[in-house]
Amino acid sequence: MIDLREVRSVTEFQRNLKEHVGRLKGRKTPMVLTVNGRAELIVQDARSYQALLNRLERAETVAAIRQGMDELKLGEGISLQEAEQKLRKKHGFSR
Repeated sequence: MIDLREVRSVTEFQRNLKEHVGRLKGRKTPMVLTVNGRAELIVQDARSYQALLNRLERAETVAAIRQGMDELKLGEGISLQEAEQKLRKKHGFSR
């Protein structure tokens, strides 16, 4: 969640770069940067960003699995053997 106390102008961020980088690393929360008073950028430390990407990837994977399971319950989809045959044909693999 974005902490509204962590809103800075790009100019102020640039002036105090070392201080802000230290704060970002320490707090592990993103900072909103504004241009002409409007929110334009979000900055955060690399580890927190990678953790966010990892969570997103897991969430997308779970959603895709659920979708596939729902499709199977509705009688949609194909068997594993049929999928394998299609993939082998598409990519030119034989057994």
